[in-house]
Amino acid sequence: MAEQKTKPTEHTVTSFLDHVTDENVRRDCFDLVQLMERATGFPPVMWGASIVGFGQYHYKYESGHEGDACLVGFSPRKQNISLYIMGFDNRPALLDKLGKYKAGKGCLYIKKLSDVDGQVLEQLVKESAAYLQKKYPGK
Repeated sequence: MAEQKTKPTEHTVTSFLDHVTDENVRRDCFDLVQLMERATGFPPVMWGASIVGFGQYHYKYESGHEGDACLVGFSPRKQNISLYIMGFDNRPALLDKLGKYKAGKGCLYIKKLSDVDGQVLEQLVKESAAYLQKKYPGK
């Protein structure tokens, strides 16, 4: 099996975020660290070169593919901030209240933190982490 590319590293989150060139995005990212740490109870850890993750779970698919991933996380990208928040039962109701975002299967994309309701985002993070911990118990 190929080695997993995105895994926890020894790099510091602060050092990574200090290199975000857009001051507003950098400030939003530091605020996201506080929000996600508060919501999950896990400290921030760098996953690969560009993902700030919180917590960890081990997945195994029916195909036999398995690996580790952060429960929730985010990454400042060129076009937006990608939030890695997986599905759960209450997601559509919460997304209706979130504010301005775009969504993919396991990601939310926001331009700036002020575009979304912080309390709703924190609830999304909590429910996502709880969903994954229940679905993949063990870590």
